[in-house]
Amino acid sequence: MSVSNWNEFVDQTNLRMAALRNEIPAQAKGFGELARVAMAPGALDTKTKELIALGIGITARCDGCIAFHVRAAVKQGATRKEICEAIGVAVYMGGGPSMIYGAEALKAYEELS
Repeated sequence: MSVSNWNEFVDQTNLRMAALRNEIPAQAKGFGELARVAMAPGALDTKTKELIALGIGITARCDGCIAFHVRAAVKQGATRKEICEAIGVAVYMGGGPSMIYGAEALKAYEELS
């Protein structure tokens, strides 16, 4: 899938996720707690963890993952250069499909930062 407007995509995905959270509140609460704990600063800071999550999102070809982790990485202070380096690692690990989704991630960065 190719997203044409990353800000609209985030808004639409947030609405769909809210509807899902209403249907499966216990699972949503558990997932939210997992995310909170996983992204909390520890040996790695939160920005680094968001860049890792972005790389995984690229290799998994997940538009939602790209959108939310680009936005979170920017919020944590990630620069264009850091986003591009994370994309480069994802391309190394995921080959041609990651190159395509890496380009999508860069476009997401441009629109969401």
